[in-house]
Amino acid sequence: MRNGHLPIFIKTHGQPCLVIGGGDVALRKIRTLLKAQANVSVVAPQLCEGLRELVVQDKIQYLQESFTDDDISDFRLVIAATNDEELNKRISRLAQARNIPVNVVDNPELCTFIMPSVIDRAPVQIAISTGGHSPVLARLLRARLETLIPSSYGRLAKLMGEFREKARQKFPDFHDRRHFWESILQGPVAEMLFSGQEQAARKQLEETFQRETARKPTIGDVALIGCGPGDPDLLTFRALRLMQQADVILYDRLIPERIIDLARKDAERIYVGKKRSQHTLPQEGINELMVRLAKEGKRVVRLKGGDPFIFGRGGEEIETLAAQGVPFQVVPGITAASGCASYAGIPLTHRNYAQSCIFITGHLKDGSIDLDWEALARENQTIVIYMGLLGLRMICEQLIAHGLRHSMPAALIERGTTSEQKILIGNLETLPDLAEKRKITPPTLIIIGEVVTLHQKLNWFHPDQNKSI
Repeated sequence: MRNGHLPIFIKTHGQPCLVIGGGDVALRKIRTLLKAQANVSVVAPQLCEGLRELVVQDKIQYLQESFTDDDISDFRLVIAATNDEELNKRISRLAQARNIPVNVVDNPELCTFIMPSVIDRAPVQIAISTGGHSPVLARLLRARLETLIPSSYGRLAKLMGEFREKARQKFPDFHDRRHFWESILQGPVAEMLFSGQEQAARKQLEETFQRETARKPTIGDVALIGCGPGDPDLLTFRALRLMQQADVILYDRLIPERIIDLARKDAERIYVGKKRSQHTLPQEGINELMVRLAKEGKRVVRLKGGDPFIFGRGGEEIETLAAQGVPFQVVPGITAASGCASYAGIPLTHRNYAQSCIFITGHLKDGSIDLDWEALARENQTIVIYMGLLGLRMICEQLIAHGLRHSMPAALIERGTTSEQKILIGNLETLPDLAEKRKITPPTLIIIGEVVTLHQKLNWFHPDQNKSI
């Protein structure tokens, strides 16, 4: 994980756990441990009222007032919740020397594990952590998720647990078993349980087991998903849902790792990346691969940058699928023109500057740049150029040669909508040299027109970090 913490669940049932500290913070940690059925002991000079009540109720054991180095020897987990910084450091050092997991409250540097905010729908548990950076944010996220996850999910998990071994025997193949449980979770059994009809849900599940057989679908399907220009927050709900259902994910170099990580963890991932004149798989090979995987009964997701139908070759891919009788669907994405322009503060149309907008690609199938220059070289029009970095100088020269003035504003956006976004602002005469000087690399988008002058006024996305250069 990127923050250096692996989310795991530690078995604490009946395990001896030590908390050093007797205040309200220690009380919160101890209540969490007690919910996890741990055997809790406390060391502290004095105990707050809540801890004294737990001692009287015989729910925790009060050892002594002062901590000694030997106190942690017999414990499986240690929490330091004192206001003595030196003592906390000492406890952390001793625990780590003995390979005992240790948490020091509000000091992630001294911790070997972090206490997350937990949504408890036993046996379902959802843990939320910010890596110790912001416990308040973790609690806020938990509060929001609490409203979205009904308590009935816990009862559903218990019901599925009762039938887990039976499902394993009836469906030895993992994929068959997963498809079966997915149909249960999205069908009448789950709905009955959510509405409080637990006995009816159990009976329905029994009947489903009796009539279901392990049958692989004769053919799968393919979803072409537009992933937008790079920001994962711009994905659609449908895109996320299909990514979570996919058996196979096909992706290329335009798809950020943060988006790929949103797919189901056990889905097969196949890289089919392409650069100019450098293809891991030629387009025909990608088309054939999707057909083959679907005909094996798999649900295939093809992730594409931007929108599949705007310079994304989505039309070519579904032509092959349609010809082969493979079911497919297309999930639109925010195209680079819309996303990058918005994040750069450049409206593509504006009644004072541009009454039309045209999208073009910077290179054709044969690698040439043979465009309708006369149609492009018009005032009061915005030109958006995809994949135009390599031919930028020729594009600017041709537009000037066909009537646009040298000073026509032009922008080049590198890695738009991401934290690495860079924006070059110039004109038709200066932009090619600016791009060479700054060593700009793909993916990029070029915008030409008077609307570019609005960038300085409307630049809202990281205006201090991503100033135009």
